[in-house]
Amino acid sequence: MNRREAISKVALLLGGTVIGAELFMNTACNPRAVKVNDLFDSDQLTFLDEVAETILPATSTPGAKAAKVGAFMTGMVKDCYTPEDQKIFIKGILQLDDACKKQFGKEFMDCDARQRTGLLNRLNKEQNKYQKEKKADDPNHYFTMMKQLTLLGFFTSEVGATQALRYVPVPGKYDGCIPYKKGDRAWAI
Repeated sequence: MNRREAISKVALLLGGTVIGAELFMNTACNPRAVKVNDLFDSDQLTFLDEVAETILPATSTPGAKAAKVGAFMTGMVKDCYTPEDQKIFIKGILQLDDACKKQFGKEFMDCDARQRTGLLNRLNKEQNKYQKEKKADDPNHYFTMMKQLTLLGFFTSEVGATQALRYVPVPGKYDGCIPYKKGDRAWAI
């Protein structure tokens, strides 16, 4: 191999590296939502994490985001909900964002914690009224599903069970009469 061939091969190698890096940068820097599963993409997962964190924020214990409740919701809706409830839930993400736009003039993700809490409190009142007036064959309210999945996902997670609830990894004997002091945390199962 002569010098000219070596330089052209190195240039070809470096050119491939530069083109490869440019291709990588273009795909990595373009904000396209990646599919999480058949029903949800990464933007919706992030949205659900924020909704869950607003419902159960971090205080002296971790919040819903630390328990990865958004991922739990996407899995449960995909695997356990009927197709009708899946449609209601996914449409509910858009309805929640639309309600936020109407109330604050911006998307849910652009709101501060106070605005998010105010919106979810209003939606909670709306779903409570809906549940009272609901007939047997009426569909579920999307916010009811979001709230229930947030609570289930958090309190069945490792974070929720060990840091928000009392947890004994290897329980001892059964004691049906444990004294309760006001303010004690509930037991994890």
